[in-house]
Amino acid sequence: MRRFVAALRFLTILPLPTQYGSSESDLRGSVVCFPLIGLLIGGVGAGLAWILWQVFPALPAGMLIVIFLLAVSGGFHLDGLSDTADGFLSSRPRDRILEIMKDSRVGAMGVIAVVCVLGLKTAALGSLNASTAWRAVVLMPLAGRCLMVVNMTLLPYARREGGLGNLFYEKRSWVNVIWALAVLGLAGWLVAGVAGLVAVGISTGTGLIFAVYSYRKIGGATGDTLGASCEIVETISALIFAAGPVQTLLGLR
Repeated sequence: MRRFVAALRFLTILPLPTQYGSSESDLRGSVVCFPLIGLLIGGVGAGLAWILWQVFPALPAGMLIVIFLLAVSGGFHLDGLSDTADGFLSSRPRDRILEIMKDSRVGAMGVIAVVCVLGLKTAALGSLNASTAWRAVVLMPLAGRCLMVVNMTLLPYARREGGLGNLFYEKRSWVNVIWALAVLGLAGWLVAGVAGLVAVGISTGTGLIFAVYSYRKIGGATGDTLGASCEIVETISALIFAAGPVQTLLGLR
């Protein structure tokens, strides 16, 4: 239970009243709970989506869901995406990329990446009906957190001097990867059948491609790249449900 609470503290902004689950040892073991936090966020988001789609047209409802997903993490992962875009798209050598990513200032590439991701999520969700939207919203945060676990296990930590992300690397395990992908695959099947498995497969593939890209750019992962992978995979998950072939699988075309 302490590990679950630690993961909840790290991945959300929920105001937990005590210091339970806030120690470094709790954080080290919390990675196994990342999929559960993603599922929790997705479940709450799906319920909210169902309500919003009854009240508003699809586009503003989709924007409100994007705001919810952004708010529940305090923009933590979006900040990682911004820093990663500034570094990776700077055409600098590895050490300079890492310096740029550590800089708290936001550059042009970071702004562009954030605008593109938020715009694509909103447009994709805004194209869905209520029956499809809640399914997409379940899988978006779940897929993002599961691929964080996968990338964390696949890639070494890129910063020689260490950092917050290094704390989670001390107990990384392939068992966590199997668990994360099992939870993601089962959730995909339960909420959307074959279409859900397609979404899971493409989202996972996208996360793995980004892992390879990160390795080539900086030789591993950092907390920023893990946050970026979460945002990218969330976006891809939303786009998949808006795609024509998946709409056909869901019986909407």
